Amino acid sequence: MQALVYPSSQKQYRSGTLHPEIRVPYRKVGETEIYDVSGSYSDPHFVSTDDRELPKLRKTWIAARKPNSTQYTLAREGIVTPEMEFVALRENVSPEVVRLEIAEGRAILPANIHHPELEPMIIGSKFLVKVNANIGTSAVFSSLKEEREKLQFAIHHGADTVMDLSTGGNLSEIRESLLRASPVPIGTVPIYEALERVNGRPENLSWEVFREVIIEQAEQGVDYFTIHAGLLRDHIPLTQNRITGIVSRGGALMAKWCVTHQKENFLYTQFDSICEVMKKYDVCFSLGDGLRPGSIADACDAAQYAELATLGELTQRAWKHGVQVMVEGPGHVPLHQIQENVEKEKALCQSAPFYTLGPLTTDIAPGYDHITSAIGAAMIGWRGASMLCYVTPKEHLGLPNLQDVKQGLIAYKIAAHAADLAKGHPSARDRDDAISRARYGFRWQEQFDLSLDPATAQAYHDEALPAASAKTAHFCSMCGPHFCSMKWSQDLARKIEQPRTSP
Repeated sequence: MQALVYPSSQKQYRSGTLHPEIRVPYRKVGETEIYDVSGSYSDPHFVSTDDRELPKLRKTWIAARKPNSTQYTLAREGIVTPEMEFVALRENVSPEVVRLEIAEGRAILPANIHHPELEPMIIGSKFLVKVNANIGTSAVFSSLKEEREKLQFAIHHGADTVMDLSTGGNLSEIRESLLRASPVPIGTVPIYEALERVNGRPENLSWEVFREVIIEQAEQGVDYFTIHAGLLRDHIPLTQNRITGIVSRGGALMAKWCVTHQKENFLYTQFDSICEVMKKYDVCFSLGDGLRPGSIADACDAAQYAELATLGELTQRAWKHGVQVMVEGPGHVPLHQIQENVEKEKALCQSAPFYTLGPLTTDIAPGYDHITSAIGAAMIGWRGASMLCYVTPKEHLGLPNLQDVKQGLIAYKIAAHAADLAKGHPSARDRDDAISRARYGFRWQEQFDLSLDPATAQAYHDEALPAASAKTAHFCSMCGPHFCSMKWSQDLARKIEQPRTSP
């Protein structure tokens, strides 16, 4: 994989006040500051090598921590950690706002004490809407090199977190490699590895195998776990009249285990023990929606909401143990039911951060589900979801490749930014205003550099007008030199202004 070139920008740093050793990266294009998720990779190129590991940024911060403490317990004690000040500087808010939102459970700061390479970020409704990218091998195709490339490609294109959903190859080796190369939080679904350890037979899963997996993954540094503990045995009959049944892999696994053994979900019965493991390493819960709807017809049904109510119970149990929590949401939901989903989650889960897959707003567009879902993602982000799990063009069709990752991420960065604008985040419009001024001033290069995908923006422009002189021209190939409305507008403005300035 070739090096990926950043926009023509300068990487700069902000320093902490409470913790002066903090250096928070951002990128400056012209006079505009852009949230930076590049990690400590070299400037101006995003370097991709198979053996690259990042500096251990948080090593001294972690060493100074009280044993068995979490960002949640420290926030409840009134302590602003270096990680909290770091994200406050990223988000342009006060450290006290960050501390309070974490203490009240309305935000999480996923940062395992064994992932010192991580550059802290925050997930919560008062902050910028974040985007997660799923990567991972399958039983059909497995390549450690390609997963490293996907990770770095995803981070370059704006992923705020990455989930390793690998189900094929050496899972421990893949995860270790990703963690050591990732400046963003890494999440996993531990039940996948537990299934691999019992040779792919769900009925052979057990609490003992699962506990062994989560301890090993936490030791490696995984920052958040998707745990399908809210799917109860009594919920399963509620799915029988669905068009698409249970579409969550983790949900289907646990449903099969419950039915086979005629017992309650061991992730639910052993939840307090899971919390003890997660607190030790400060791993966050991403409480899985194992009964999320997989079609528009199944949205907002009894099965989905029964599980959500259980997730609300589990949220409070996790907080009692001092463990941070976010709650996963659907799925496939039509536009007119999106607000209802957010309101239900807030009411049942005490406003814990809502992390949603899409939602997809129609079922008719295989190959374009990054678009059908980005429509729903923008709306649910506006209504209060804190993080959006991207969907790629391969959704429902196959394992995403690098270009699928890019398409999914760009669609979701647009959705997240649209949501930030709609909910009035104080600095969200700065980049829009800057690119609009550059566009009106025919500063083509600055317009390219401020865009989400500078290479594509410039390529489209240069397709018809590749000459260097075209970068200063007052027209593009759409209107040509004689039909540009902005040129006419500027001429008109000068004529209107002229009489005022004449002696």
